[in-house]
Amino acid sequence: MKVFKFGGASVKDAKSISNVAKILKSEGYQDVFLVISAMGKMTNAFEKIVDSYHTKSNELTKNISSVRNFHILILNDLFQEKHPIYEKVALLFLELQNFFIQNKNSNYDYIYDQIVGYGELLSTLIISDYLNNIGISNAWKDARKLIKTDTTYRNATVNWIETNSNIQKNSCTDQLCITQGFISGSASHNTTLGREGSDYSAAIFAYCLHADSLTIWKDVPGVLNADPRHFDQTILLEQISYREALEMAFYGASVIHPKTIKPLENKNIPLYVKSFIDPTAKGTKITKGIAIKPKTSSYTIKSNQILLSISTKDFSFMIESHISHLFKLFTENKITVNLIQNSALSFSVCIEDLYGKFKNLTKELLQHYDIKYIDDVRLLSIRHFQQKDMDQILSKNTVLLTQQTSEIVQFILK
Repeated sequence: MKVFKFGGASVKDAKSISNVAKILKSEGYQDVFLVISAMGKMTNAFEKIVDSYHTKSNELTKNISSVRNFHILILNDLFQEKHPIYEKVALLFLELQNFFIQNKNSNYDYIYDQIVGYGELLSTLIISDYLNNIGISNAWKDARKLIKTDTTYRNATVNWIETNSNIQKNSCTDQLCITQGFISGSASHNTTLGREGSDYSAAIFAYCLHADSLTIWKDVPGVLNADPRHFDQTILLEQISYREALEMAFYGASVIHPKTIKPLENKNIPLYVKSFIDPTAKGTKITKGIAIKPKTSSYTIKSNQILLSISTKDFSFMIESHISHLFKLFTENKITVNLIQNSALSFSVCIEDLYGKFKNLTKELLQHYDIKYIDDVRLLSIRHFQQKDMDQILSKNTVLLTQQTSEIVQFILK
């Protein structure tokens, strides 16, 4: 059994979907479990629907129509007019409309998880029917019934025992299986595994199926030593260890979701990152205990960060009880902490406000502390750094804070 994962960029239009079929024919699709994301930027589009519904905006109808029209255009390119897929898609939009009518829960995170996953449901239904149409027989599976979680909406925790049982009972034998990334289900409601969580979904399926490998198909040649959107010259890493990949993901490498690695490492399942643009290229292999090849500096950037400095109102030391209290507030407000620097009188953190809770956090902090913050900063991390790397950054940027260990140097840049 192999697991393949295709993200939104790889299924953004009819031509891209046809390319997925070519890759499956070339790679072989018997005994493959296929995990697919929402098409193109559809998760962003569904987030607009969530926002307009939650705020009771008059943009709701327009946003729904935009998403519907996007998918209908793809249907028109892939199918004949009377194909049953049109009715399947119509039924999904009817389900969505019924949710708007029947829902009584005003919690944003709950609403988000009930709505946003329709992007994955639409993409997988369309691709499943298209593949069946061209002779690639497959079985469609609903990930919400397979991956079971708690009700921590937008970042649910997996119930591994129930999930493992569900997936093993619903695996396909000698046939292509198609399911969704990102989405999951609690006992009674939809949940999601966190933004960009489709890689994690694929790792969950690989783990539960005892897969021979997991291949993530991207629009880059493999794992690069830097994001080509931010750096002109990048180097393909032919192989890295699980630990190296986990470190890179933690520090902000966007090519792999941070939660992806551990399930694979637990069963020593190799992870391949390959290009759907050039499927024959070697890509990157990630597995246990292999050295990074080639050995080179690796750069990761996290944008939209906030540098927050906290001190006590009475000018006393920042002791353990203060720090414990601060992390309690960070957790309660779903604030991600990416860097910590402590001194006798102040506590500085580089944080990420993924859920829009920073304003509430500052109100709570000001009850006990003095605070200063600078928003819209970048956190640059360099692994396996050399002095020339540091010199270059210091000469070309405004550096607000530097932190260095033997393996990594980090800069907060304005």
